[in-house]
Amino acid sequence: AAPMDKRLPVFGLGSTATIATDRAKRGDHRVACAVRDGLGSVTYALTIEKGARDREGEETLVSLVMLDAVSDACGVFGTPPLPLTEGEELRLEYRPAELLEAVSAGTRGVAVATPDGRVISGDGLGPRTVLSGSFNPVHDGHWELAEAASRHTGLPALFELPLLNAAKAPIELVVARKRALQFAGRAPIALSRAPLFAQKAELFPGSVFVVGVDTAERIVDTRFYEGDPAAMRSALETVRARGCRFLVAGRESGGEYRTLAHVPVPEGFRDLFEALPEGQFRRDISSTEIRSRWATEWS
Repeated sequence: AAPMDKRLPVFGLGSTATIATDRAKRGDHRVACAVRDGLGSVTYALTIEKGARDREGEETLVSLVMLDAVSDACGVFGTPPLPLTEGEELRLEYRPAELLEAVSAGTRGVAVATPDGRVISGDGLGPRTVLSGSFNPVHDGHWELAEAASRHTGLPALFELPLLNAAKAPIELVVARKRALQFAGRAPIALSRAPLFAQKAELFPGSVFVVGVDTAERIVDTRFYEGDPAAMRSALETVRARGCRFLVAGRESGGEYRTLAHVPVPEGFRDLFEALPEGQFRRDISSTEIRSRWATEWS
């Protein structure tokens, strides 16, 4: 057997269906399938509209539902939507692994999905180079930034997916599962309910948080602290007290490449911020751009 840290993640898939035949059926036409892996189990259920397709069309739909489940289990994004009628809806039910459920419920601070597909406690990880994001989807910029930042700090990289975000809607656990599975076989990813860096510092003491310049600007912007400069300074003091700091990557915005030099870091906290040189990393790409391309492709 391969060493524990070299094993590839695996999942199990099962399916059943009742579809059109040469005889009329009284009951519904349905397909159901289930996936089980280290992150839990997900069931997919669809009631097929009778008469909307012939048998071959229903067989194709059953196959596509199974492929949809497989793509989720492999963390594959950008797939075309299922060809459903207006009256059809694919229903998902997720039974998460115990540690993930505890994070979602707020009874545990963090859990980590390992590259080999297990879920472990995030306690006692030690200092890391932490790259936090929504990863919808993860892209080359994320991978390259994590590699460059880890090389710069000398600390191993850890991706983090917060279920709560200070600037975005909460992420449902079944959605977080698929995003986390993008990292299977490649890198560990922590799941938490910590939207603020002061909270992340409590979870990952001694770590370096890798952020883009736009995030760095929000970290020191009092608007994100209800306009209270004291609250902003208190949050930065918490980051310092936990032995953490920020590594800031530049980013193009409005035709201008912005860096840490553009960020108005408050006096007394400049030691908490370090610029990642452009020569070590620059990748002008975003998840939003990728999703826009997909929307165009499948429209």
